[in-house]
Amino acid sequence: MVPLYDDERHDYLLANEKMHIIQSPTVFSFSLDAVLLAHFAYVPIKKGNILDLCTGNGVIPLLLSQRTNASIIGVEIQERIIDMAMRNVTLNELGEQISMVQGDLKEMQAEFGHSKFDVVTCNPPYFRTPEKTEHNKNEFLTIARHEVYCTLEDVVKACKLHVRPGGKVAMVHRPGRLVDIIALFRKYRLEPKRIQFVSPKQGRDANMLLIEGTRDGKADLTILPPLFIYHDDNTYTKEAEDIIYGRQ
Repeated sequence: MVPLYDDERHDYLLANEKMHIIQSPTVFSFSLDAVLLAHFAYVPIKKGNILDLCTGNGVIPLLLSQRTNASIIGVEIQERIIDMAMRNVTLNELGEQISMVQGDLKEMQAEFGHSKFDVVTCNPPYFRTPEKTEHNKNEFLTIARHEVYCTLEDVVKACKLHVRPGGKVAMVHRPGRLVDIIALFRKYRLEPKRIQFVSPKQGRDANMLLIEGTRDGKADLTILPPLFIYHDDNTYTKEAEDIIYGRQ
């Protein structure tokens, strides 16, 4: 039996009652952005190597394992949260496919070398935090949501370092950082190939974006149709429901 600590709980991983995930409201719980990224990202089906940076409690590797037989490694800087991720791997008996590494994404070259992964995914901290007064009072949430230990440039640089030439990098972020993301992707030779904007409802501004780039790729960007999460009556759209409940 995999132990639970403090206010942790076992949840089903979406609608898949065969998979479970350990979460905590005060330490880490996954959100919709991770689910959308795991669905959006290209993955090799039968074999390959995938790296997930800022892995949190390992939700993206767990979700990707349902789409691929590739080897998956998650990296997380927070000791308390990587312990949760490791227990999630054990809980779902995925130790032969998924491994977790505690560490700073800026310092993983000694661990992984460079250009070793077919795909790199990342759900990074979204918010710049110039002043400590802007930090969340919960340190775990501050580190997960704000650029305390890594900036957007640190993330993009790490993605480029570890993805092979021709490999894919997929990221979820806020639309307000799109120009920064594209500029940094091109600075580090990750050519943007696909972008999808996500809105709560039709007629509402996008509050999330998904972007995928190819290392050393040629310029050719596709803007995918927008994804709407809710109808006006606050029920899920079919597209969102299919993703959230693993029907696609």
